Amino acid sequence: MERRGFLKSLFSVLSLTALASFIYPLFKFLSPRAVSARLKKVTIARKDVPAGGAFKVNVNDTPVIVIHHPNKGYIALSRVCTHLGCLVDYDSATGRIICPCHGANFTVEGKVISGPAPRPLKKMPLLLKGDSILIG
Repeated sequence: MERRGFLKSLFSVLSLTALASFIYPLFKFLSPRAVSARLKKVTIARKDVPAGGAFKVNVNDTPVIVIHHPNKGYIALSRVCTHLGCLVDYDSATGRIICPCHGANFTVEGKVISGPAPRPLKKMPLLLKGDSILIG
């Protein structure tokens, strides 16, 4: 094989490799994800969430806090702070959700009161069924 032929072949292989490295991520980005098939719902008992208290649980690898507010009922929110991803906790004395990392404060509905958090906490679907709470 001549040098020119070898270089053409090498260039072709490298070009195809570079093209594939761009097409594959584009294809993965544009194709829909089959997430709904593996999503599971979590059931907890109502007695596990006392009035004015909170209960922590994981739903589909997402930390969730379920709050039983006397006036607003049961609320399920993601525990992941929208600032840097720290896990928030419910302070029953103040009735607020507080991020221990940078001091962000949220209402029991997940709205930002103060702090560096740019967005409210994500609400999780919640269904009351008899003596159970279905989350997810």
